Amino acid sequence: MSEDEQVEMSDPIEHSIGGKGGHLLRRTFHISMSILPWLYYWEGQNITDWINELGGLDLSREMLASSMVFAIILGESIRLKMGVAVYGQRDYEADHISALAWGAFAVGMVCLTVPEAGLHGAALGAPLILSLSLGDPALGEMRRSGMDEKNVMLFGMLFLAIIWGAGAMWLGTPWWLIPLFAPLGVLAEKPRLRWIDDNATMLLIPLGLAILIGPWL
Repeated sequence: MSEDEQVEMSDPIEHSIGGKGGHLLRRTFHISMSILPWLYYWEGQNITDWINELGGLDLSREMLASSMVFAIILGESIRLKMGVAVYGQRDYEADHISALAWGAFAVGMVCLTVPEAGLHGAALGAPLILSLSLGDPALGEMRRSGMDEKNVMLFGMLFLAIIWGAGAMWLGTPWWLIPLFAPLGVLAEKPRLRWIDDNATMLLIPLGLAILIGPWL
């Protein structure tokens, strides 16, 4: 990663198109992704049935999720071809795959591949997605406040442990997964790689462990 890219990624407001307003929109959109587990696990089949009835189709819930990911990839390809970054994105995303696209791809992969268990099959998928939608902004704002990186990691793990604990209480997520996925989620967010955004690593790395653990649930 170039020095300019490191500076851009370390200063989310200054390098967000729209300044503070763009940064706020970015955070708001990130947090709003928290509704996705409900849309997929609770209402996914109802939404799919409605679309099938409306369009005379025969899609499954998984096919609809896959179609949404393909649509985002297509839209991102067009945006990159045009070389533009929209309000709320960072300057460098004009010619890089955006954090939004990486996040959407990772969420789609979670929905399509994570083992289903617990209430509505959401015991793993919901905490994973919430770890990104809520955990990533929390980590970013802690760093922006000037908090020491060691404390960011510590409080970040505690925050993700609360998310996974809520899954254990209400979704049937096994309690023994908390000490595995809380630290892994924070560690997966930490790398700053040129070719992939932390919105992807924060989901795809824990997803790999979830797939391995699936047969034991």
